[in-house]
Amino acid sequence: MEDAERGFMGTAGNNLITDGTGRTVWDLHAYGFLNKDCPDTANPSLWRQGKLCADHGLFEVTEGIYQVRGFDLSNMTLVEGERGILVIDPLLTTETAAAGLALYREHRGDRPVTGVLYTHSHVDHFGGVRGVVTDQDIADGVPVLAPLGFLEHAVSENVYAGTAMSRRSAYMYGAALPKGGRGQIGAGLGLTVSTGAVTLIPPTLDITRTGQTETVDGIRMVFQLTPGTEAPAELNIHFPDRSALCMAENATHNQHNLLTLRGAEVRDPRVWARYLTEAIDLFSGASDVAFASHHWPVWGREQLTRFLSEQRDLYAYLHDQTVRMLNRGMTALEIAEAMQMPPALERAWHTHGYYGSVSHNTKAIYQRYLGWFDGNPAHLWEHPPTEAARRYVDFMGGADEVVRRARQSFADGDFRWTAQVVNHVLFADPGHADARELQADALEQLGYGSENGTWRNFYLTGTLELRQGPVGTPTATTSPDMFAALTLDQLFDALAIRVDGPGSWDTDIALRWNITGQDPVTLHLRNGVLIHTAGHGPATPDPDVEVTLTEADLRSLLLGTVSPDDLAARPGVEIGGEAGKLAELLGHLTDPDPDFAVVTP
Repeated sequence: MEDAERGFMGTAGNNLITDGTGRTVWDLHAYGFLNKDCPDTANPSLWRQGKLCADHGLFEVTEGIYQVRGFDLSNMTLVEGERGILVIDPLLTTETAAAGLALYREHRGDRPVTGVLYTHSHVDHFGGVRGVVTDQDIADGVPVLAPLGFLEHAVSENVYAGTAMSRRSAYMYGAALPKGGRGQIGAGLGLTVSTGAVTLIPPTLDITRTGQTETVDGIRMVFQLTPGTEAPAELNIHFPDRSALCMAENATHNQHNLLTLRGAEVRDPRVWARYLTEAIDLFSGASDVAFASHHWPVWGREQLTRFLSEQRDLYAYLHDQTVRMLNRGMTALEIAEAMQMPPALERAWHTHGYYGSVSHNTKAIYQRYLGWFDGNPAHLWEHPPTEAARRYVDFMGGADEVVRRARQSFADGDFRWTAQVVNHVLFADPGHADARELQADALEQLGYGSENGTWRNFYLTGTLELRQGPVGTPTATTSPDMFAALTLDQLFDALAIRVDGPGSWDTDIALRWNITGQDPVTLHLRNGVLIHTAGHGPATPDPDVEVTLTEADLRSLLLGTVSPDDLAARPGVEIGGEAGKLAELLGHLTDPDPDFAVVTP
């Protein structure tokens, strides 16, 4: 509590952060209820974590380094230079970032932003950038620093599987839940996600190696690249003139995810642990404070070295013991049940599973090494959920009998089994009212007992949807800036994953884009697959239709902002060959479903 409140300088006078239409995107007072005693409907440990995360305002980390905390899921750090400030990780949305910058200026003066630094490729660390700088600022020489590979990973993660990840994020962060003792009390890593405008300004300076040094506005920085840890592109930063170490999101006050519940590529705990060892070796002896892009700092060399060492041991232990057990023939589910953490790590609050968990992290490690299949041939060709559920329910005496017996399990406090067995009833008969009611009750109890914030949010969002219907996707991480940052290669790949394969089995269309100032690109839809090739190689078919246009016009068409007919009418656009083939090809693309069912078929 003392560390979380240390350096507090003040907070915003208006608790509501709104967008241009007056819609609230963040409420600083929404979590005031956490100052009360923990109710029976929440895990006391998670309640404590939520209370720590709910502290909001401007905090001094050390001389010349400040953090805005509690204004979004993440922190924004501001480092004072000779003329202005370097902004590190400008939050998720422009509105919260702008409010955070205004708070800083209220207390420290109207200093200009003289640099921006993204520590890694997750959207809550760059999405608010246009709240602190403009395109003109960048044109005037304000640098934007980021780790090597940042842009590719930032846009690909949020575009290729963005719809599915956003829908699952609604569950993970509990965006539709009421805030309070029976609802959302945070996500462990922070409170929740803001709902404003997500933006992106591409980096102008890449950090390509550990040991690279850069000076921005007189601020000296030494970088450590940490790819494959908490993000595919990530870095830590040492400020030698201030004896301060920024750990990005590689060491925070909780166990992190090795595979986030919203979905992502599995992270490598072995590499993560090694980079933490390297950070200790490189920087701990010259650092008096370690801070991160979530939570609160750790002060003192001995304290921060212990903190980083325990974080390192956490991920190393999970990795080594999971691999040891899988080599003894244990499955992911068995390992998750058997894993016990060392008492010394269990006693450290910052290793607790408020965001990641021992259970789902061990399963992630198993998946990284062995994939989805546990080796049992009975699991090689199982029925999908609905077909399996119908058979299970039939074998168990019918839906009413399953619900009757599940009520006894619920009464016995076996909520986990209740949820597992009633799930079969719902997937066999989603309209079964008693099953929906019982399942909602079971998920609710599981949520109330969970120490993990994202588990609680998943359970309680499932409860909410069973009782009130789908909540959809309240927040989205795609934006015009995201799509503008896609390369044409990525844009064509994004089209390919929208092709209705079965609906285009018998289609054979080749379309050539003659793009002004670039090599031509040919799209070929055949066998339900959309392939793109550049130039005129042997794999390039003769086109059915050719379109001559600028890259800007091509992007407008592919992003759906102009129709094929409107495109044809634009100056400089020429369409030759079978013009109707363009619309025919685009007609084979399907739209993703942002509201797909989760707790029902």
